[in-house]
Amino acid sequence: MTNSDIQAEAIVHKIKHYLITMMGVTIEQATDEEIFRAFSLTLREEIMTNWTATIRTMKKENPRTLYYICMEYLPGRFLNKNLANIHAGELVKIVMKKLGRDFHKILMMERDPALGNGGLGRLASCFLDSLATQQYPAVGYGLRYQYGIFQQEVWNGRQVERPEGWLLYEYPWEFRRDVHAMEVMYGGEAVPTKNDKGVETYDLIDFEEVRALSYDLPIIGYRETHDFSVLSLRLWTTKESPRNFKLQRYNAGLLDQAAENTTLTDVLYPNDNNEMGKRVRLKQEYLLAAASVGDIVGHYYKNVGDMSLFADKVRIHLNDTHPALAIAELMHILLHTFHFGWGEAFEVVRTCVNYTNHTVLKEALEQWNAKRVSELLPRQYRIIQRLNEDFCREIRTKFPNDEARVKRMSIIEDGQVKMANLSIYGSHRVNGVAALHSEILKKDIFKDFYELYPDKFINVTNGVTQRRWINNCNPRLAEFFFKRIGKGWITDLTEIEQLSKFASDKDCQEEFLEIKRANKRSFSDFLKAHNPIRDAFGKVVGTTDPLGKEALFDVQIKRIHEYKRQLMNVLHGIMLYHELLENPNARAIQRMIVIGGKAAPGYAIAKNIIRLICCLSRKINNDPHVRKKLRVIYYENYNASRAEKIIPATDLSEQISCAGQEASGTGNMKLAMNGALTIGTEDGASIEMHEEITDQWWPFGFGATAEENAEMTRTNSYNPWDIYKKHPNIQRAIDALKDHSLAESEEEHEAFLSIYRSILEPSGGQRSDRYFVLNDLPSYFETQKKAEKLFQNPHKWAEVAIQNIAHMNKFSADESVHNYSKLVWGLLPCPVDPKELELVRKQYSEHDKCRII
Repeated sequence: MTNSDIQAEAIVHKIKHYLITMMGVTIEQATDEEIFRAFSLTLREEIMTNWTATIRTMKKENPRTLYYICMEYLPGRFLNKNLANIHAGELVKIVMKKLGRDFHKILMMERDPALGNGGLGRLASCFLDSLATQQYPAVGYGLRYQYGIFQQEVWNGRQVERPEGWLLYEYPWEFRRDVHAMEVMYGGEAVPTKNDKGVETYDLIDFEEVRALSYDLPIIGYRETHDFSVLSLRLWTTKESPRNFKLQRYNAGLLDQAAENTTLTDVLYPNDNNEMGKRVRLKQEYLLAAASVGDIVGHYYKNVGDMSLFADKVRIHLNDTHPALAIAELMHILLHTFHFGWGEAFEVVRTCVNYTNHTVLKEALEQWNAKRVSELLPRQYRIIQRLNEDFCREIRTKFPNDEARVKRMSIIEDGQVKMANLSIYGSHRVNGVAALHSEILKKDIFKDFYELYPDKFINVTNGVTQRRWINNCNPRLAEFFFKRIGKGWITDLTEIEQLSKFASDKDCQEEFLEIKRANKRSFSDFLKAHNPIRDAFGKVVGTTDPLGKEALFDVQIKRIHEYKRQLMNVLHGIMLYHELLENPNARAIQRMIVIGGKAAPGYAIAKNIIRLICCLSRKINNDPHVRKKLRVIYYENYNASRAEKIIPATDLSEQISCAGQEASGTGNMKLAMNGALTIGTEDGASIEMHEEITDQWWPFGFGATAEENAEMTRTNSYNPWDIYKKHPNIQRAIDALKDHSLAESEEEHEAFLSIYRSILEPSGGQRSDRYFVLNDLPSYFETQKKAEKLFQNPHKWAEVAIQNIAHMNKFSADESVHNYSKLVWGLLPCPVDPKELELVRKQYSEHDKCRII
């Protein structure tokens, strides 16, 4: 018996132990879900030794530590990632063989943690993986959403939001930490007092106290040796604390008031189209900021004590404006609890805090009603008021007689608290997430701030973790890499450049194409099993019927938003449908357009775009001739795990946002790393991808530039009617939105009319076609023809795809995190102390001989 067999046998015994002691079943009775939980608990023991050793090392070494605060995380399933990161994959295959279980089915039992929605959460999770892999001292903070943002179902084209069920069963990767619970205070009256330095601060009376309980998730770094680091992602919840439920109000019949605080962490981004939604959102954001900052300060004071060193040892990162209240909260704690002077406290805040902006959409820059802030957070509001007075004084000193500038930059203006302005003023560094994005921030969105603080603004381009997005989700392609360039790229993506020399090799091209075909087959099987067709009442009435592996898999996967222009994609689909309707042989290749993403519950036109996609899909499926060449599929409930299914199968990556609107994007990187060619505008990080890949291997760029779009907006020179009248095929596609050719009900017709009006009819002071869909559609249509032509030459397509992969070395999250560490945080790695690891492992091994590594 080999050593692996002995280890596997020990793991089997431990799994059986947990099945009996935790679930009350034997191995013969156990369901796949119970096997998953028991196996996860077994693996968890191994992780705990390194987690404990990592925490002990950080306490002993007392390094400068990063505290990363973000409203969203999208880590995906942990089991497979954790096994890969500690190199236990082969051992697990032996274990599953001994148990007589299908490992793939066991993996499918895990539900994605419903902690995010879009790119913000995906990026944050990639960064935590890279921080752990590079062994930087860091802690993540977020909220533990009971029901996520929502689970998306599509009923006859209509998005229906249902609660996420990720906590339906006990989640094996989280650890409740009651000892770290924090008290968060809302409302009440702020009573002025003085601290020991004579600075006005505030006591709070008649307030409402909410208890935030913490759950920790282990974030495991990839390492080929056993001394891997494990960082903590701490999530706050109000659901689990009985004191948050107001029984007296419940008994008085005030049910909403009774449960308000227990439901604060129920849903990510509650619909804020109503007063209660706005109130809950603000309370959520303060909960995240206050609990996290309180925990940071408490941890530091307990372990170090000397608050004069706080500014040197602590780095707080605000990932977007949602945690911006951390600035006011840290000021409050330094003034009220530790008796700092005002200027002294602000200097600490401005040294510790950094802010990443993630949007150029002015309507997405958060603003809160000042009256609401003052009522819910009276102490913090008064601190913000004084910060604003100081800030306005500074602006007037630097730019005298420019009250218009003061008004634009003020943190509180026109009855609104502007969170981006607060974040910039209170931060040491402010960064964009792609070169173009950072330039737009400096020259347009935050131009006034850049003129005041030119050294504060920098760029750090986003990246993704190749461990999850190649090695884990595309094992066939990873093996292709291993055979040619080894495994070094898993932790150093610059090594992927070596693939370039294999791109022209015919055998390599054929192997690459076969991998892509196999991934398409796998994805098609997944679609058939997990992407049902539902009627208007939610009843499953059919299954998705994809095209075969020889078709072009044309994919757009991102949240549904007008600026991301899923509408342009579906209009192209309508144009193709009309062509094939007249001549089934009009196109030489088969094409399957797949669009996935969620629309915000209150975003009506985004929901109508989903309905249009689904109705076009229905129309094509019902035509026996067109469906042979074209399919349009809506990919339901898009999340991290479903991304892992579709990304390896994609041929053509749709990155077609309105130039100048996308901050960065990370889906573009994941798709390119997996061998998809990009059709896209010059926007976000796609510009830098284009620069790295070069014109030679970037054949499908199109559309107006950000500068051209800005000029059309400035001069009001764009008229979508000009495009409509000039191009008959576009006119016919637009007319299909109103002529009932796609709609089968009046409700559908009204939905499509709203889209038609948004393109051609100005409304509410806004111009028509705000995101220049029709302006770029002719160029997009012609570029799609180029893609079809190249796809007819598979070996050339493969050569271009391999060259794209080889030039993606810059876009690893490891590179991004390294740049943040150098330019923003000033962090140094803190590897696990071997003595601490030996001590913990010895104590563990004295009582348990189950070994995985």
